[in-house]
Amino acid sequence: MNENETGWLNIADVMSALMMIFMFIAVTFLFQLENEKEVFKVNEKTWIEKKRRIGKNEKEVFKVNLNEVLHQEFGNDLYRWKATITPDNIVRFDSPFGTGESEVPDAFKLILDEFFPRYIALLTQPLFKNEILEVRVEGHTSRDWGTIEDPKKVYLYNMDLSQKRASNVLAYCYNLYEDSIIRNRQWLEEKLRANGMAFAKLLYSDDGVTQDQNRSKRVEFMVITKEHATKIEVGK
Repeated sequence: MNENETGWLNIADVMSALMMIFMFIAVTFLFQLENEKEVFKVNEKTWIEKKRRIGKNEKEVFKVNLNEVLHQEFGNDLYRWKATITPDNIVRFDSPFGTGESEVPDAFKLILDEFFPRYIALLTQPLFKNEILEVRVEGHTSRDWGTIEDPKKVYLYNMDLSQKRASNVLAYCYNLYEDSIIRNRQWLEEKLRANGMAFAKLLYSDDGVTQDQNRSKRVEFMVITKEHATKIEVGK
């Protein structure tokens, strides 16, 4: 066998090896493609099943999904924070302010340091981000104001106090130097709002009649979706 024949044999061996490699890559790619199709089918079935189970539209599925994700993210922290998550996706912090005070207490700042960056990272996920019209920080009070009995003064003082609390909490959260806040600063400027509610939405004791003063003095973070705003508009 001469040198030319030896050279051709080597080239043939190399080509055979390359063909085997390409075939392996092609088979691997097809296998991956089939797996992705199966995952898509599973996710689609899960989505359809969830819609069927709750008997509502995709907007309602969004609401349920958000509630599940909120509980997954914050469930282990709620007791320590004296917080709850309602079925309407409100994150409620019980009585974080001292009586008559509007400056954010240091203890509540530590909670907000933990909560708010994770909250915004969650809300700005693609699944939720485009459906959110507003993120509201709401301040709430009880129906009292020391020894003052004039109902007009009681209302106005509580309205002013609740608005200051909500605004101060918003300012503190907005100024946090955390990655999820920095990346979504413009989105926050478009969506984040502070509302003082005074005692418009009191919480009651188990009897449903007596106001629960401590729980009524609360701060809430709530999401207003585009669907929710549309319902309000239609109801006018």
